[in-house]
Amino acid sequence: MAGGKLTPRQKMINLMYLVFIAMLALNMSKEVLSAFGILNNKIIESNSVADARNQSSFEQLAQKAQDQPLQFGDKKAKVEKIRALCKDFSTYLESMKTEFTKEFKRDEDGNLPFESMDKGDMVDQKWFNGDKPSKDGQLFLDKMANFKSQIKQIGGSSIADSEMKKIEKRFATEPVKSKNAGTTLGWLDYNFKGFPLIATVTKLSQLQADIKTTESDIIAGMFQTDLVAAASLTAYQPIVVPDKTAFFQGESVTGKIILGKFDPNLVAKSVIVNGASVPAEAGQAKFSFGAGNVGEHEITGSFNFDEGGKVVSLPIKGNYVVVPQPKSANISADKMNVVYRGLPNPMTISFAGISDDKVTASAPGLSRASGNGKYNLSPGSGTEVTVSVTAKLPDNKTVSDKKTFRIKNIPAPAGAIGGTTGVTKGAKSRLEVSTISAKLEDFLYDLDFQVTQFTFKVPGQPAIVVNGDKVDGRCRAALARVTRGDQVTVSDIKTKVTGAQIVVPTAAPVIYEIQ
Repeated sequence: MAGGKLTPRQKMINLMYLVFIAMLALNMSKEVLSAFGILNNKIIESNSVADARNQSSFEQLAQKAQDQPLQFGDKKAKVEKIRALCKDFSTYLESMKTEFTKEFKRDEDGNLPFESMDKGDMVDQKWFNGDKPSKDGQLFLDKMANFKSQIKQIGGSSIADSEMKKIEKRFATEPVKSKNAGTTLGWLDYNFKGFPLIATVTKLSQLQADIKTTESDIIAGMFQTDLVAAASLTAYQPIVVPDKTAFFQGESVTGKIILGKFDPNLVAKSVIVNGASVPAEAGQAKFSFGAGNVGEHEITGSFNFDEGGKVVSLPIKGNYVVVPQPKSANISADKMNVVYRGLPNPMTISFAGISDDKVTASAPGLSRASGNGKYNLSPGSGTEVTVSVTAKLPDNKTVSDKKTFRIKNIPAPAGAIGGTTGVTKGAKSRLEVSTISAKLEDFLYDLDFQVTQFTFKVPGQPAIVVNGDKVDGRCRAALARVTRGDQVTVSDIKTKVTGAQIVVPTAAPVIYEIQ
């Protein structure tokens, strides 16, 4: 057909042939139209499944927002707005499909007559005005553009940049370079102008599918952000957890180092520590209670969260050790560790950090007294006594220690007349009625001495031995011969301590000068 000089008849035949080929191209086969219809039904069915899946995902997010409002509340609010936007756009597309197919009768299965939907005149008349979009066509393009921008505005930083780029590409309406037309066409022109109606309906169903996919990806992304943050090592910090909070010198320090994370958006429903409720704060809970007695104690309780409509409890288990609070400095003079024979020398015996019921002390003459760690030591014969102490540690090991004390007799007291020791002065009449006593001044213990015997000596007179603590008739007879300035000596004063079996040295003499 393309070579040589043609006759007018041949030219007419060739022209008719070209018209015939064009007519064949314009009349799409029934198989292709049916294929579009079947594809449209498949997309509609898939969209219904996507709706159910998106609803289920949103309900999970809503439950998370109810359980942890700080962590998921804002995300739930954003997803609600985006779902409303998706529903509005999808409803608009459905209205277009309904309008374009209202003149076609569906069969008993609800299917459109796909093979009869080979013309696109209704779409062209509604969406195009010559080579440009009509008012309704521009409305369709504006809804596409508004859908993208609204999602970006609502989602903000909650939607990853990579995800937002996919959404923008999915609903792009930029002009398209057409190889067949040999020029650049508007997006609406390239995708819808001159197409069979069933193809247009299928494309609108696919746009609805894109909307469902967008909604699903955004909901998944809201969860994925928290999953990535939770899995990131930067969210964790090493936490040292010793097996106990107090160790003794020489003991091995044992424990473990775990990875934990502090989430400021995670707030427990309730926190129980040692049976008492404590306030739940963002990512933590602070507690305060009395330390208790000396020794090891446990900390127990639970962190309680709402999850999926149920309460999930995370157990709390720890321990701590109470040691005695220092009330005085430990100051000792090693050369003066002395106990006195025959006296109940009070002692305090303890092991730091170990309760009194796990401490055992022993020594000759050692006995328990009233109060934790209180003892009395009454040494007998010998010059030294050793106190041995054994204690059981929290790990059931035992430790021991000992200390040696010197044993001394109590020092000799000083004789006294009228409560005065050494040399005293007074009238003869006062001496005649005085009681002879004994005193041990500047001594650690307050002892009550009772005089049992003394020797009474007046100058120029024989010494008189008196049993008891008072001057008798013999003493008064001797005093009758004394003159002013004479000194009466009371010596060899023997005593005993009230309430104790102690050998007391003879008291120092006392002198009374007659005035």
